[in-house]
Amino acid sequence: MSQDNQGLDFSTVIASTVHDLKNSLSALIQSHDQWLGRLPEELRGGAELGVIEHEFRHLNGMLVQLLGLYKLGANQLPVCPDYHELDDFIEAQLAAHQQVLQHNDILATWRVECDNPLGFFDRELVASVIANVVTNATRYAGHALLISIAEEDDHLVISVNDDGPGYPARMLERQQDYTQGIEPHSGSTGLGLYFAARIAGLHERDGVHGRIEIANGGALGGGLFRLFLP
Repeated sequence: MSQDNQGLDFSTVIASTVHDLKNSLSALIQSHDQWLGRLPEELRGGAELGVIEHEFRHLNGMLVQLLGLYKLGANQLPVCPDYHELDDFIEAQLAAHQQVLQHNDILATWRVECDNPLGFFDRELVASVIANVVTNATRYAGHALLISIAEEDDHLVISVNDDGPGYPARMLERQQDYTQGIEPHSGSTGLGLYFAARIAGLHERDGVHGRIEIANGGALGGGLFRLFLP
């Protein structure tokens, strides 16, 4: 047996495992929803349900990111940009998080501040980034979340702003280092920001690539994530 056949590439094994985990998680979420539907109305609420649904979405988002990063490394993640209605895009993102937002008592609003109602980007990839940011924002927000789309310096800018305590100073100071390692207090690995930056960079026009920025402030005063698409 040749050395090439003695074992699989470890990244391929991990990707296959992540894919299986994602399928198992999807089955678990579906079973949970069915079980929840059989409960009396008075038993369907509570903080615990919000936590469960948030963590389901968080886990699914991390698995999507891992698969995406594997495909990026293997040059198997094509970018398929097209024109999309911006208001429809935002409404779809919020609709996917509606239950979690309600259980966390977060009022989510949106606005589009563009002359052109259409944006040109890969809907699936950008949606995966925004979904991860919104999921994280629901964990730290107080009671408000705002998604907005505007135009700035020939870029389409999609922003997610909350009224929470904002990003830690350490993250803001090291924005260019998205592989930050595990932060001892929050447990953050920086994977979400790294994934977002890679997805943004795949969007390119006339040699200009997309990028992300994080800050504190904005209309709600908390964490402010911005995705720039050329």
